[in-house]
Amino acid sequence: MSKINKISIIIIVFLIFILFYGYKIIQAPLNSNSELKIFTVNIGEPAKKVAYNLEKEHLIKDSSFFLLYLFLTNNNKNIQAGEYLLSPQMSIIDLTKIITKGEINKKYITILEGWNLNDIAKYFEEKGIATKEEFYNLVGYPKEIKENSELNKLIKNFSLEKPNNISLEGYIFPDTYNVNNGDTAETIVLRSINNWNEKITDDLRIEIKNQNKSIFEIITMASIIEKEAKTLEDKKIVSAIFWKRIEAGIPLQSCPTVLYSLKEEKTQVSTEDTQVDSPYNTYKYRGLPIGPISNPGMDSIIAAIYPTQNNYWYFLSDTNGNLHFSKTLEEHNQNKYKYLK
Repeated sequence: MSKINKISIIIIVFLIFILFYGYKIIQAPLNSNSELKIFTVNIGEPAKKVAYNLEKEHLIKDSSFFLLYLFLTNNNKNIQAGEYLLSPQMSIIDLTKIITKGEINKKYITILEGWNLNDIAKYFEEKGIATKEEFYNLVGYPKEIKENSELNKLIKNFSLEKPNNISLEGYIFPDTYNVNNGDTAETIVLRSINNWNEKITDDLRIEIKNQNKSIFEIITMASIIEKEAKTLEDKKIVSAIFWKRIEAGIPLQSCPTVLYSLKEEKTQVSTEDTQVDSPYNTYKYRGLPIGPISNPGMDSIIAAIYPTQNNYWYFLSDTNGNLHFSKTLEEHNQNKYKYLK
């Protein structure tokens, strides 16, 4: 065998060994540690730097094999900037798939149905999105009747039909929202208002107009219904009772509006509380309160628009949260004795 052939065989064997060894490194995880780490790829960062950082963070064994795999799969220029959740238990193949497809570490927040601005402000502060003060400066203060030029500028592109002196109470649509890097309270609030705006479809707007009501009136009513009833069926019955009481000039006498009127947070309403002088107190003042008292979900909005007509004039909630309806005051008082004693 010639010297050249021997060298060729050695080279081939060496290459086979390298390929076999390299493949094992590429397809095998660094170790069995499944603890996730936040790994950041900055905008415009070259593949070589990303590979170096992966090795430095002990996510891969050798940056060279990561770069080799990028080259072999033609992914050199496909790395996307962002924050990723990675672990040493992932192979180079897995890591490459994640950071070239932009499977970033997404964060979410959930605004619950029935939360008011104060609840959301606390939540945003806990999540480190904004302080309460920053949030209120953005959306307006709960119960404060004051024009906010910055707020009105923020929502000018949305069809909210909201008076200029009322906060965004009622318009922060309850939902789960994706929070991206760089998001602020303002971008999240705008996303929620846009969500609300899309939920109030043209058909719903036409129906509201046909009833000679405004969207603001519907949202205000829905915000009360949200706090009074749990199921869509009950919400629609409560809606009919409230609209009927307004038409008859009878106060709504909704306890949630009283609780919203108070300076301190309470869960029970006293007789003294019902006398608090606030335009949100529907025991003291007839008709709808001056604005929404919570941020209602879609069921409550639908109930406000499409009430189920009935012969009831009163209702109460028992200790388990179940509603009991009555047609007369006498029957209502009997229900009080039966379910609240």
